[in-house]
Amino acid sequence: MKELIAVCRGVWKYAQTTTASSLRGTKQSHFMRDCHASCKNGTGSTSLAMTVLLALFAASSAFAQEPNENITKGNKLYDEGKFGEAEVTYREGQEAGADPFISGFNLGDALFKQERYEEAATAFQALPNLTDDKEQKASAYHNLGNSLLKAEKFQESLDAYKQSLRNNPRDLETKYNYSYAKRMLQQQEEQEQEQDQDQDKKDEEKKDDQQKQDQQDQKQDEKKDEEQKQDQQQQEKDQQQQEEQKEQEPKEGEISKEDAERMLDALNQDEKKIRDRLEEQKVRKGAKGNIEKDW
Repeated sequence: MKELIAVCRGVWKYAQTTTASSLRGTKQSHFMRDCHASCKNGTGSTSLAMTVLLALFAASSAFAQEPNENITKGNKLYDEGKFGEAEVTYREGQEAGADPFISGFNLGDALFKQERYEEAATAFQALPNLTDDKEQKASAYHNLGNSLLKAEKFQESLDAYKQSLRNNPRDLETKYNYSYAKRMLQQQEEQEQEQDQDQDKKDEEKKDDQQKQDQQDQKQDEKKDEEQKQDQQQQEKDQQQQEEQKEQEPKEGEISKEDAERMLDALNQDEKKIRDRLEEQKVRKGAKGNIEKDW
């Protein structure tokens, strides 16, 4: 039904312009739920659409221009689902001087069918400046909106749909797609907000974890510094003791203080013994002399 909408509108457009018979469905709404009354009161059947096409072609054959053969060939390839080949043929038509709006529009359709949405958007974006016809402008902006919508550029697609409605305010497809894009934009903004909140939460948690880690690192550094300080103090103490011991050790050819004191004590003891013996001998001599004198 979506393709039928596009075909019917292409048929209707042909009746308005001499070269529009080469125009691949003016609009292909990829988001419409139901095929609304299209083709200017068409019944929605493909056979009827083709009948209308033939009738309109006959009515306008007297003044219609011969369509560029590249566009005709490209449309056939497009209908066969050979969108890549159709793209190449439309580009060849552009180089051969085919109508810039028609070739550009059909090229955009072929790119869209290949899901190359940003390239399709580029093709459609150039079209409004190539025509003064409001319906063609509306169609170009509509498909530009579709391409941007599929590329998930929702705000830009809304802007394109607005431009389409300015040129064709009664278009139901564009109105629906505008509402759809608006909902998608709202969902995107909500998701981004949730993601931002989640990211803020993660950043806060990460910050807290980092602070805890920094505190642990600081405590470990302080403990390490204290241990190093204690080790240094112990090393200094041991070094001092070693130096003191070294000072107390006698030099070569000298006796230690302890040995000197022992020797002095020994000499003092010897001297005392000598004095004691001398005193004892003196006493004995004195006693013997007194006895002889008495005799």
